[in-house]
Amino acid sequence: MACKWISQETFDGVVQENIAEFDMEPEEALNEAIQQFESQGVDLTNIIKAVRLQSDENEVAPKHDILLTLESLRKAVETCSVSGVSEFLVQFGDQCKLGMAHRYLAGQKSAYPVVLEAWKMCDGEREALLNALYAMSALTDGQPDLLEGVGQELLIRSLQNNLKDAEVTLFAIRLARHVCLKHEQNRQDLVKAGILRHLAQAISHHGTDPDLVREACSALRIMTFDDDIRVPFGHAHDHAKMIVLEHAGLKLLIEAAKGFTDNNLVLSELCSTVARLCVRNEFCQDVVDLGGLNFMLALLADCIDHQELVKQVLNAIKAIAGNDDVKDAIVSSGGTDLIVLAMTRHLSNAQICDQGCAALAMLALRKPENCKVIMEGGGALGALQAMKAHPKDASVQKQACMVIRNLVSRTRDYSQPILEMGAESLILQARCTHKDCDDVAKAALRDLGCKVELRELWTGQKGSLVH
Repeated sequence: MACKWISQETFDGVVQENIAEFDMEPEEALNEAIQQFESQGVDLTNIIKAVRLQSDENEVAPKHDILLTLESLRKAVETCSVSGVSEFLVQFGDQCKLGMAHRYLAGQKSAYPVVLEAWKMCDGEREALLNALYAMSALTDGQPDLLEGVGQELLIRSLQNNLKDAEVTLFAIRLARHVCLKHEQNRQDLVKAGILRHLAQAISHHGTDPDLVREACSALRIMTFDDDIRVPFGHAHDHAKMIVLEHAGLKLLIEAAKGFTDNNLVLSELCSTVARLCVRNEFCQDVVDLGGLNFMLALLADCIDHQELVKQVLNAIKAIAGNDDVKDAIVSSGGTDLIVLAMTRHLSNAQICDQGCAALAMLALRKPENCKVIMEGGGALGALQAMKAHPKDASVQKQACMVIRNLVSRTRDYSQPILEMGAESLILQARCTHKDCDDVAKAALRDLGCKVELRELWTGQKGSLVH
C-alpha cells in the first residue's frame, strides 16, 4: 500500500525533466512520471496529473491554472476590486471542483486566507457573496481543517442575514456541510454558534425548495455524525437531541416530507435524517405520533421500485423500531409484509437486503408475537435468500443471521421450518467467510439447535483461551 508522499513541485519537476532531458512528448513524460512514483509506493492522490508547458524559456516552473487564478484573486483583493474579486472567485471555485488534487494544491498555497479576505469584501453584495460562498465551499470540500474562527463567524452571519434569500442560504448550508463532515471541532463550534437554529429555519422558511431542503437535511444529519477519527468521543448524540428537543426537528422533517410526495430524492434525504435523530426511546414514539410511520409505510408501498428511497425508508423503520411499542405499531400496520416485499423485489441490491434484514431483526427482538407474523409473511425465507444472493457482503450475512437468531431465540418451534429452508449451511458459510459474523452466526446456530464447535485460540498469555 502506498505510504509515501511528494509535493506537486516534485512531480512537475520530474515531468519537465522527462521532457527536457529525455526528449519525451508531454503525454509520455507524464505517464512515465506517474509510473515511476507509483512503482516507488508514492501516493499520488493529491497530485494534479497534468503537464504544464513553459510559456517562455525564462520560466522556471510553469504553474497550474488554479494557482494562476489564485494569484489574480490575490491581486484583486489587494486592490479592493469587488468586481474583479467576484469574477476570480467563480473561476477559482470552478477549478477547485475539478478534483481533490486541485483543492489540495490551492490549500497548500495559502488559498484559504485569500478567499476569506475576498469573502469579507463581498459581504453585503449579493452576487459577490454568492461567488465567495461558492469558492469557499469548493475549496473546503474534503479539507474542513482549513476553516477557522473568522470563517465560522462569517458563515453564521451569512445564514443569519440572508434567511429570506434561498440561494444564499443554500450556498451557505453547502459550505457548512463541507466544513463539518469528518470534523468534530467545527461541528461543535458551529452548534455553539447557533447553526442548528439556522438550519431548522431554512427548512421552515423554504420548505418548498427541493434543493435547499435536501442540503439542509444533509447538514443536519452530518451534525449527528461521529466520523472524526481524531476525536475519541464526539457530541453526535447531544446534537441529535438538540435538533429534536430545541428545534422540533422531527416535526419539521415529517411536515416537510408531506410537501414532496412526488420527489423521491428529497424524501430519501428526509427519511435518512429522521433515522439519525431517533436516538432516544421517546423520539421513536414521536415519529409515530406525528404520523411519520404511516407516511413512511405508504411511501414504501407506493415507491417500491425506487431503490434509494426504499433503502432509506427501511433504515428509518429500523431506527424507530428500537422502541418496543413502535415495533408493535409497525407490525400491526403491515410493515413486515412491505419489508419482505422490498427485499424480494430488490434481492440483487445488497444495501436494501441489509437494511431489510436489520429492520426484521429489530422487529423480532424480544417479540414472539411479531416473530409469528414475520415467519408467516416469509421473513425468514427472505433473509436466507438475501444470504444466498450476497455471500460476500459481511453486513448482509450478519443481519440475516440476526434475523434467524431473533426469530428462534424465544420460539424454538420455528427452528425446524427454518432449518428445512437450508439455514444451517448458509450460516456456517457466513461464519467461515466473515470474521465479523462469527458471534451472531454461532448464536443463531445454537438457538436453532445445531451443533456448534467452539474454536479455541491461544493468545500467548496465561489463561487467555478465546472461544
